[in-house]
Amino acid sequence: MRIALTSTGGKVLASTVLLGAAASVAGLGTFGTFTSTTSASAAVASGTVKIDVGAVDTTANRLSVAATGLVPGDTVSRAVTLTNNGDQALAGIGLTTAATTSSKLDTDATMGLQLSVEACSVAWTETGTATTGYSYSCPSTATRSTVLSPGAVVRSTPALGNLAALTAGKADNLVVRMTLPDGADNTFQNQRSTISVSFTGTQRGATSR
Repeated sequence: MRIALTSTGGKVLASTVLLGAAASVAGLGTFGTFTSTTSASAAVASGTVKIDVGAVDTTANRLSVAATGLVPGDTVSRAVTLTNNGDQALAGIGLTTAATTSSKLDTDATMGLQLSVEACSVAWTETGTATTGYSYSCPSTATRSTVLSPGAVVRSTPALGNLAALTAGKADNLVVRMTLPDGADNTFQNQRSTISVSFTGTQRGATSR
């Protein structure tokens, strides 16, 4: 007796063999993996660069007090306290002056107003008034230093010297002076300028933190 290939029993056997082969192929791509995870966090915050001058029209900031009636040889002196109110040391503090109202007093770099800045290690002793003019003295027991040597009133200096305010939390007692040279001639009469004074603090050099 022959078994026909078309019989029901033959078809079931062939299907079973095919399913077994498929399962064997699928099993080749299955594997186990061991894993481990850990984590940490780091707080990061930026610093603050901030310099300030004292309250306007006080012994800590006389810069806004006008001066009139200058003649050759006169000097205008104004006190200002410069403070590093940030939490970072500074690489430098610069000074920029500009004429918002201009005249020969500021355009003539030689015979026009000459600007200089000095510091005292303690508060300057102030005498006079806005009407009579201010004068300042540094006590003999204190240290007096040049921050900016005399030069044209309108200029930009990237780094002033002898400043304590380069250190966070420190301050400088400054006197800004503008002098009309003795050699100023009649062409300087009846001139008017308004001089703005700006201090700029520059961050310290970058470091690894």
